[in-house]
Amino acid sequence: MVKIRLRRTGCKNHAAYRVVAADERSPRDGKFLEILGWYEPTREGVNFKLKLDRIAEWQSKGAQMSETVASMVRRAKRAEAAESSDVSV
Repeated sequence: MVKIRLRRTGCKNHAAYRVVAADERSPRDGKFLEILGWYEPTREGVNFKLKLDRIAEWQSKGAQMSETVASMVRRAKRAEAAESSDVSV
């Protein structure tokens, strides 16, 4: 099964992550199918960017998201909806 999860990058004590689609059997930092975004927990303000269209496509193929990625997707969709309502007003 394909999982959409975080892959650790960055150096010691300064973690950064990539959101990837990977086979659930592969290790955390191992082989992946596609990079779908990034996440930097130490950054102030906007600290992640996701390709929501690609995530939706992987989900339509049966991919499951980790809890952390799912919460990031919810936040991104809320921000996108708020941004589109601000533009229409």
